[in-house]
Amino acid sequence: MREVIVGLGACGIAAGGISVYDRFSEILDPQKDDARLKQTGCVGMCYREVLVEIIEDSGRGVLHTPEFQKQRTLYGDVTRERVDRIVEEHLRAGKVIEEWRVAEEHEVLAKQKRIVLRNCGKIDPFSIDAYLAVGGYQALAKALKELTPEQIIATIAESGLRGRGGAGFPTGTKWRLARAAKDEHKYVICNADEGDPGAFMDRSTLEGDPHSILEGMAIAAYAIAADQGYIYVRAEYPHAVRRLREAISQAEAKGYLGQNILGKGFNFSIRLKEGAGAFVCGEETALIASIEGKRGMPRVRPPFPVEAGLWGHPTCINNVETLANIPWIIMNGAKAFNIYGTENSKGTKVFALAGKVKRGGLVEVPMGITLNEVIYDIGGGTLTGGPFKAVQMGGPSGGCIPASLGNTPVDYEKITATGAIMGSGGMVVMDQGTCMVDVARFFLNFTQNESCGKCTFCRIGTKRMLEILERICVGKGEEKDLKNLAELGEQIKSSSLCGLGQTAPNPVLTTIRYFKEEYEAHIKDKKCPAKVCAALVDYYINPELCNGCLICIKSCESKAISGEKKKPQTIDPAKCMKCAKCITVCRQGAVEKR
Repeated sequence: MREVIVGLGACGIAAGGISVYDRFSEILDPQKDDARLKQTGCVGMCYREVLVEIIEDSGRGVLHTPEFQKQRTLYGDVTRERVDRIVEEHLRAGKVIEEWRVAEEHEVLAKQKRIVLRNCGKIDPFSIDAYLAVGGYQALAKALKELTPEQIIATIAESGLRGRGGAGFPTGTKWRLARAAKDEHKYVICNADEGDPGAFMDRSTLEGDPHSILEGMAIAAYAIAADQGYIYVRAEYPHAVRRLREAISQAEAKGYLGQNILGKGFNFSIRLKEGAGAFVCGEETALIASIEGKRGMPRVRPPFPVEAGLWGHPTCINNVETLANIPWIIMNGAKAFNIYGTENSKGTKVFALAGKVKRGGLVEVPMGITLNEVIYDIGGGTLTGGPFKAVQMGGPSGGCIPASLGNTPVDYEKITATGAIMGSGGMVVMDQGTCMVDVARFFLNFTQNESCGKCTFCRIGTKRMLEILERICVGKGEEKDLKNLAELGEQIKSSSLCGLGQTAPNPVLTTIRYFKEEYEAHIKDKKCPAKVCAALVDYYINPELCNGCLICIKSCESKAISGEKKKPQTIDPAKCMKCAKCITVCRQGAVEKR
């Protein structure tokens, strides 16, 4: 039986996937086409959504083998209008539409190793049977029937898996501490409060393979002797929430959650807690406070959550990506996992590749791969085709790594040495048209708004830093500002209570470290080299390109443009609001910034 599979992750839905799915549903005739319509999550190539996969028979073969390629065709940029042609030509006439096929698929996947994303884009996330068909819940059965809790923890420790939420704490060690805690009631929490701008790793995993998270949590609960779990997921992820609710219901019905799981006397249930979108609730003690119904604010540690967490009981918190690794490691063994990576950073890492990159989307690569390989070999380079300028890693808590350090391996310690952090996996690529001062201002504005206000240095210090950056961006910076930013940044890092404050200055400090000349141009020359900061840019009409069509005059609300028809126009800088509408409407490319 042939299959038509439509990508309905959040990226696919945003690109029009539901309309594409509905059109297939309207015109597919199972009697004539012998094709079943299915849905799946994000396959990772978000830049080509809506993605539609045609499977010629029910067997999928082995990825990247000739036999596999013969069995399947992946179409990209599918619209509702293209559906009819796919049905008529491909399904009914047996002819592949080459111009719509994702020809670069092998190139995108060649350097990836999919462990966390092993099922994303392959199975129906609403179907537990689809998960079971690819080996789902076998790891849980193995853990309960063949392994002791101590053996499970030893396996995770031997694998070298470190927490993928940002801190990189060894998962096996955390589980061992939680196991050792003396309490008859313990909790496992999945931290799905993904708040970094440009990050969507956890969201896509939850949408595409929710049962892998539930299975990972159940194994963790058995290992540490917990009986209750929570998934703390932000309410802004409605598709993930809906699929998680369905997955929990299905797992309970099949006996993989609830009482006496698989007849082994193990009880474990999971509840969802929808967060209100506070970035600080990604910090584990603030997250715990939120679940308890309190304001999400970090508390002093120790005691750590593994000693006294949710409602005072020992609590093991792991993020989505960490938990998704667990079933794979249990089934394949520690050595199968730690053959990937570096000495201190084992396995793979999922990144949300975004920004000025051609192939934006979700990638999972072995630790140790270089930034250049991710950006150029997988991401296809920048949109302009030129070299990238910097890459922001670790979100607003991370830093900007310059292109000169593009050969830096993806490794916790090596990334930290640059001044950035691995973080949860955001990777925002910037090109030569990016102003690094403006980037620092953007991220600091985010963290300043998201500060819970508990720490004076975080609450007030980030505000003072933001005020300095805003002055620099409008041409009112002073030479002492760079020294003040550096001093404030170090004080905030050393005096803040939680990770938000301790890392908030990173974007500023790294951009000063690697792009000091841009700050100096803003301060001394009152110019923005990237021509981004509006107050430091003048608009100019090139008389050699202007044909006097007057379109720019009609679009200028400030009446700053004047001139006669069929003759070059001019802009009065005193009247210009720098709204950039003239650049947008000019068909000749005559309006320039300088």
